[in-house]
Amino acid sequence: METFWKAVCRKKPNNDDGSHSKLARVLTLLDLTGLGVGSTLGLGAYVLAGSVAYEQAGPAVVISFVIAALAAAIAGLCYAEFAARVPKAGSAYIYTYITIGEFAAFTIGWNLMLEYIIGTASVARGLSGYIDALIDHRMGNALKGVVQMRVSFLAEYPDIFSFVVVLVITALLAYGVKESTLLNNLFTGVNLIVIAVVLVSVGIKADPANWAIQPNDPAVPPGVDIGAGGFLPYGVAGVMAGAAKCFYGYVGFDCIATTGEEAQNPSRNIPLAIIASLVIIFLSYFGVATVLTMALPYFLQDPVAPFPRLFDYLGWQEIKWIVSIGAIFSLCTNSLGAMFPLPRVLYAMSSDGLIFKQLRAVHPKTKTPLLATVLSGLFSGTMAMLFNLHQLIDMMSIGTLLAYTIVAVSVLVLRYEQNTNFIVSTQTKSSTVLKQLFNLTCLSAPSSLSSDIVKVCVLIYAIAVSVISAILVHAQDQLNAFNPLFCTTLVAMAIMAVFLTLVVSCQPTEERPLTFRVPCVPFVPLLSIFVNVYLMFQLDAATWIRFLVWLVVGFIIYFSYGIRHSVQGSGSQTLSESQLDIPFAMFTTVKL
Repeated sequence: METFWKAVCRKKPNNDDGSHSKLARVLTLLDLTGLGVGSTLGLGAYVLAGSVAYEQAGPAVVISFVIAALAAAIAGLCYAEFAARVPKAGSAYIYTYITIGEFAAFTIGWNLMLEYIIGTASVARGLSGYIDALIDHRMGNALKGVVQMRVSFLAEYPDIFSFVVVLVITALLAYGVKESTLLNNLFTGVNLIVIAVVLVSVGIKADPANWAIQPNDPAVPPGVDIGAGGFLPYGVAGVMAGAAKCFYGYVGFDCIATTGEEAQNPSRNIPLAIIASLVIIFLSYFGVATVLTMALPYFLQDPVAPFPRLFDYLGWQEIKWIVSIGAIFSLCTNSLGAMFPLPRVLYAMSSDGLIFKQLRAVHPKTKTPLLATVLSGLFSGTMAMLFNLHQLIDMMSIGTLLAYTIVAVSVLVLRYEQNTNFIVSTQTKSSTVLKQLFNLTCLSAPSSLSSDIVKVCVLIYAIAVSVISAILVHAQDQLNAFNPLFCTTLVAMAIMAVFLTLVVSCQPTEERPLTFRVPCVPFVPLLSIFVNVYLMFQLDAATWIRFLVWLVVGFIIYFSYGIRHSVQGSGSQTLSESQLDIPFAMFTTVKL
C-alpha cells in the first residue's frame, strides 16, 4: 500500500527549461495573443450577449460580463505565474505533475482531453449549422434525406461537412505550428474588424432609454413578461446566473499555456499573452453587450441569433451579411484554437509514459506531434459528425473549471513550498504547530512545517467551499426559510474558510525571482478556487454522471498502463532516451 501511494503521488522535477524540446520554438507574443483571442472570442460575441440578456440578466448583462471577466482573470493570473515557472508543453497537466503528483496530473490531463475534443467537435458542428442556416438548411435536408439516424443521443443525420472541417484543421496543425498560427492570426484579425464594425454601426442606434423600460411601457408587446423592468429586471440573482453562463465565453485562453515548448521566451511571452488576450476578449464582450441591449430592448432579443434579429429590426441587410461572414471566420478560429492544445497535452502525457508512448512522436520535418494530431482530428471529427453535442457542452465546462481549480491550488503549493536549497529545521510539537499557525515563530522562509500547514489548510478550504457552494446552489429554499441546520452550516463553513485564509496568509512564502507572479497571494488563488467550485456546482446531475464515466475510463487506462510505464516511476531508470524516442518509419519511406 505504501508503494502504491508513493507511485500515485510521485512528482515530476521542475529542472527542465524546455531547451531540449523537439518542438519548433517559433511562436511570438503576437502569435500567442492571436491564439488566445481566436480560441476564445467566437460565437460568444455573436450569441452569448443576446442570449443572457433575454433569458437571465436583461441590460445588466454588461455586469454579468464584468463579473465573469474577473473570475476568468483570476484563473488567468494563476496560469500566467505557472507559465513563468514551467515553460513546458502540457498546461495544467504539467503544472499539477510538478506540484501535487502523478495521479492528480493524469486526472487533469484526461479532463483537458475531454475539454478539447468536445470543444473542437462542438465548434465544427456550430460552423456547419451556421452555414446551413444561411443557405436555408439545404445541406441538412439533403443529408437527412439520404441518411437519417433515429437514435436519441445521436444527431439527426451524419454531418459530413463538420467532419471535413475538422480534417482540414487537422491537416493545418499537422503541417506546421507557424503556418497554422499565421492563418489563425488572419482569421482573428478579420473577426476583430467585424466586431469593430458592429460596435460603430450599432452604436449609432444605441438608445440608453432601452436600459430603463418599465413593464407598463407602450413599447412592451402584450403578453410579454419583462420581469421588474429597468436595468435589473431579474434582480441580482439574474445577474449572477448570467455571470455563470458568461464565464464559459472566456473559456479557451488556457490553450496559450500549452505552447511552453513552442513559444519564444515562454516565461515572458505566455503570461503577457494570457493577460492581453483576456483584456481584448473582455472589451469585445462588454462593447457588444452594451450596444446590443441599447439598440434593441432585451425582451425583443433572439437568444439564438441576436444580431440577425437586430439587423432585420433596423433594416440593415448588408451589415447582417458582414456580421454573418465574421461569425464564420470566428468559428474557424475557434475550431483551430480548440484543437490546437489537444495534441500538445497528448504529447506531454505520452512523454511522461502515462499514456501510450507512440503519441509522443514528433515529425522531423514539421516539428509537430503528428500521430497525436491525426488521432485528435479523427476522434473530434467523428464526434462532430455523429453526435448531438448540446448535452456534452457542459462536460467541457466541468473539465475546464476543475483544471482552473487545480492550477490555483498548485500556485499556492509552490508559493509556500520549502526551498530545498535553504532548509529551515522546525520541531513538530503541538505547541510549535499552534505557534506556526499564525507564524508566531517569525519564520522568514518556508519550512517543512509551514508548507504542510498550507497544504492541509488548502485541502480543508476546498472542502469548506464545496459545502458552501452546494448550499448556495441547491438549498436556496431552505436558506430563504431560515432553516437552522443549513444556515448554521453555511455560517460555520464561511467562518472556517475565512480562518483558513488567515492562517495561510500568515505563512512565509518563497521569493524566487519570476517574470510574473500572482499578486495578493493567497487571496487571489483562494478566490479562484471558490469561484470555480461554485460554478461547477451550477452544472446539472447528468453532467456530473457523464463526467464520472469519463473519469472511470481514464482511471482504467492509468492503472493498467500509465502507473507501470511512468518515466518518473521505479522503472524509469531502465528507459533510456533512445527507447523513448519513437521511430518515424510509419511516416517516412526508408531508403535502402
